[in-house]
Amino acid sequence: MIVKAADFISFLIKCQKESLGGFQQVIVPRKSKNVEEVQQLFTEIKDNTDVVLDSYRTIDPLRALFYFSREMLLPADKVKKRLIVGAKGCDMAAFQVLDKALINEDFVDPVYQAWREQTTIITTDCTEVGDSCHCTLVKGKPYTDQNYDMNLSAINGNYLITVGSKKGEELLKIMKDAISLSQPHGNEKDTIKKNRKAIEEKLKQQNSKYIRSEDYENLRKSDIEGWIEDSKQCIGCGGCTNICPTCYCIIVNDETTGKEFVKVRSYDSCQLHGYAKVAGGDSPRPKMYQRFRNRYLCKFDYMKSNFDLIGCTGCGRCIDVCAGEIEFREVVRKNMQLSKVQE
Repeated sequence: MIVKAADFISFLIKCQKESLGGFQQVIVPRKSKNVEEVQQLFTEIKDNTDVVLDSYRTIDPLRALFYFSREMLLPADKVKKRLIVGAKGCDMAAFQVLDKALINEDFVDPVYQAWREQTTIITTDCTEVGDSCHCTLVKGKPYTDQNYDMNLSAINGNYLITVGSKKGEELLKIMKDAISLSQPHGNEKDTIKKNRKAIEEKLKQQNSKYIRSEDYENLRKSDIEGWIEDSKQCIGCGGCTNICPTCYCIIVNDETTGKEFVKVRSYDSCQLHGYAKVAGGDSPRPKMYQRFRNRYLCKFDYMKSNFDLIGCTGCGRCIDVCAGEIEFREVVRKNMQLSKVQE
């Protein structure tokens, strides 16, 4: 089905105002107020929201809307039925990792699971490339072709709608009743394939100097001196893990008062000095280079071992947020090369 872009935005606003489909909240990417660079942030839609559905991924990861930086566990926060629009391929790839980590046979995070069940996600193709974007380096794509509820591909002021789940089917029924949809004319899919190919080629060209082997287990063999050198600019702020779409380490605090039993969880980071410190005061990784190296091994080795998926989706957010201006792609490439030399 085809929907006009303007009509679709009107539909989203109507969903928010009238709770169509029972949605209590509609979240979209909006243009940031940073005049130096055009970027997007997730926000609840309003009449005057500057919605940006195409472009490239938002500053904040989609994970932040399902696994909050600070969240009540007991008593649990109320879960709203939501519609999230404009998610990109790198964030959806991250959910494949998070779902395996947080909803499995041995363990289920009930809060995360509740948000997943109550949220419908509409993905959109990337039409632009950010300087740090590198999904193609990790076998990703600047669009979503699996594990989505509904996807929109921009074409001549319209969107081609593709349904990918039961939630998506239910949403399409609501759209048909609320706005005008039309049938494709015949060549839309070919045009979209061409557009997707062009963005992929742009990404590959941008990241050509960072191409490396895919034998990531070899990172373990890299000379420790290389990690020490690479970590010199790291200040251990934890920004990279806080903004990563696949990090899920938390710390749980007891904030019980005399009237109420309260448990609150918040993000923790393996880059912080006190991470995993034991009662006696010892830390498993007291040196900054050890914590720095651990993050790379976690993404490319530990997660691969645990979930058969690497933990990097190529979003590039860790590059953008790094106070030390560390180039993540170059660190991986260099240490993969050092691993080969040692073999």
